[in-house]
Amino acid sequence: MRRFSSVFHLTFLLFAVICVGSALADSDEYDDEAAPALHISSLLDSDDDDYLSFAHYQKTCPDAEAIINRKVKEWVKKDYTLAPSLMRLHFHDCSVRGCDGSILLSHVGSERTSKASKTLRGFEVVDDIKKEVEKKCPKTVSCADILTAASRDATVIQGGPYWSIPYGRKDGKVSIDKEAESVPTAHENVTSLIEFYQSKGLNALDLVALSGAHTIGRTSCETIQHRLYDYEGTGKPDSLLDERYANYLTRKCRWGSDYVELEGMSPGKFNNQYYKNLQKKMGLLRTDQMLYADSRTSPFVNAMAYAPDSVFHNQFAASMTKFGNILDPEVQEGGEVRADCGYVNSYDY
Repeated sequence: MRRFSSVFHLTFLLFAVICVGSALADSDEYDDEAAPALHISSLLDSDDDDYLSFAHYQKTCPDAEAIINRKVKEWVKKDYTLAPSLMRLHFHDCSVRGCDGSILLSHVGSERTSKASKTLRGFEVVDDIKKEVEKKCPKTVSCADILTAASRDATVIQGGPYWSIPYGRKDGKVSIDKEAESVPTAHENVTSLIEFYQSKGLNALDLVALSGAHTIGRTSCETIQHRLYDYEGTGKPDSLLDERYANYLTRKCRWGSDYVELEGMSPGKFNNQYYKNLQKKMGLLRTDQMLYADSRTSPFVNAMAYAPDSVFHNQFAASMTKFGNILDPEVQEGGEVRADCGYVNSYDY
């Protein structure tokens, strides 16, 4: 009975933390000894409303969202792995020059051709959607908006939350391969990740919430093999990896070309099991496990793990809204609506 009471009180305290919120999460400075509280942001918390509007396509292309949703469902039905791939593609796009579709440009030296982008997938889905939308509303819906909506719909298909998307993103005309190298690659420390998110106007809570996308999807065994054998010259697996889980991964990942689920306890389900795994030292990527080891982010991990799935869903939706609204004013002022998502428009378009 005493143990039940302790668990109840811990869960209650964490839920209280979620409801109260914290200024620390939005601060530019972090105290290693402080335990930041969790704040469920409003879906309308954004400073980019001058460029975006929920009614942007209401008159010019009212069927845009329906077309995008239908096409995403068709593609994911054929290949369920495209759902997390579309989410990742959106993340890479917004991480460089804001959400401007620059990751979709396929010219020599573009972000898409960068080594950092070599495992990205889902380009054909966006191209297919664009062709369909152009038939209905030519020269109207940007590729950046299509990718943003496709990422949301892919999340919903996998059992994740729905969030309303304001539209009006312009397609950028610049895409540079070296800039793609700034996107996190699962080898950073928590400080670097927090600084990256802060540079985009997000915070540590957003980092933890958006990392929860790893509740679905998979990665190549090559990505995690360094954790299994002689980690950093220790002659042993990574100390942040549960021993039994490490043994399982060693058997599973004999070949670097094989794949392993990012979250193996409930693969394919968009739930908070990812955070529960981190508490058990079962984070597949070291950057994920570090979120539980670092005092700046571990309170958020615990809160997500102990609270109902709905709390994770609500915060994920809020953080995705913020991330999807990252814009570069120069792109918004000088951008375009591409006819083909892979190429900048010709002058006579």
